[in-house]
Amino acid sequence: MTALSVFTAVAALLVIVVTARLLLPLLRVPKASHIAANGRREANLAIFRDQLAELDREHAEASLSAADFEQARRELQRRLLEEVQGKSDDEAEKLAAPASRKTAMALIIALPLAAAVGYALLGNPKGLDPMQTQAQSRISPGQIEEMVGKLAEKLKNNPDDANGWIMLARSYKTLQRFAEAAEAYSHASSVLDKDATLLADYAEVLAQTRKGDLQGKPSELLARALKLDPNEPQALLLAGAAASDRRDFAAAADYWSRLLLQLEPGSEEAASVEAAVAKAKEIAAGTGPQNKKAAATPNISGEVTLSPKLAGQIKPDDVLFVFARATDGQRMPLAVMRNSASDLPLRFRLDDSMALPGGRKISEFKSVDIEARIAKAGKAQTSSGDLFGKIHDVRPGKQGVRLIIDQVQP
Repeated sequence: MTALSVFTAVAALLVIVVTARLLLPLLRVPKASHIAANGRREANLAIFRDQLAELDREHAEASLSAADFEQARRELQRRLLEEVQGKSDDEAEKLAAPASRKTAMALIIALPLAAAVGYALLGNPKGLDPMQTQAQSRISPGQIEEMVGKLAEKLKNNPDDANGWIMLARSYKTLQRFAEAAEAYSHASSVLDKDATLLADYAEVLAQTRKGDLQGKPSELLARALKLDPNEPQALLLAGAAASDRRDFAAAADYWSRLLLQLEPGSEEAASVEAAVAKAKEIAAGTGPQNKKAAATPNISGEVTLSPKLAGQIKPDDVLFVFARATDGQRMPLAVMRNSASDLPLRFRLDDSMALPGGRKISEFKSVDIEARIAKAGKAQTSSGDLFGKIHDVRPGKQGVRLIIDQVQP
């Protein structure tokens, strides 16, 4: 049963109840007590007539003085008048019954009609349609663009609003307009310099404008963030990646080890970071040939983007996973990355260093499947409502892979 039909049924029931309460007094027939009262009144009138005849007889026989006769007759006439008026009232009640029934019929017709007309004028029938309410509550990408444009225009007239610039930067990042996001962040230095999380986010935005390169200013921002908060998670993750890119594996292991302490033990992300720490330490402790072997390990890299048609269905803090899995259907990931939806578009790199402890590695397969998933429940397991994209049969060593999140998990 739809919401509209349920509402209609309940409204009709209420109208019937109210109408019945109003009609009962109007349609009620005279009770038996009224009938009995009429019988008593007729008997009283007969008694009055007999008493009046008795007075006349006594007066004619001279047994009752003229003064007493007049007084007694006036008393009988008064009582007779009262009895006759009572009868008239009863007759008026009987005459009023048809009028009451006419009023009842008018209410039967007018009350439901008035309720329907009143709701049509004052109510909102579309509000009972779930499709209508969902459509109204969903913000389209065009509406988001319009709101962001209005905010940008407002900041032109109020350039000292640092919090407004930060809001604009995050909005641009959600829209994957990273150059504009970086420009907006550059106007909010008074707030950025006091917030490690914002500095790390600014560094990530700048790296996105440089195809994932964290060297230079992004690394400077990360250093400032970690000076404010040595345990800021995003800053530790990115600082480790920057150190790995410049082949400073000892520093990378240190950053990621500090990040590992903040992750839930036994979780997939903790396992991935633990494996990365172990690999970085192994490479840092090795000599030239071992480092060359590590550098030659096959990896898969590329970029994950979000289809514009799904832009209105994500939140910046939604969890984003990028997996490599065996093409034979094994569910255990060969490598995994964990980021947030605000990082899109995301530059990714999957290699053997991201293998789960005791698990198989990318280099053991001729081809793998790559999947990116925005997990609405925040877990790596598939759940309804997740947004995802897949590419099949990707060979290890493949670079420049372009993966688009364009599907919704039923």
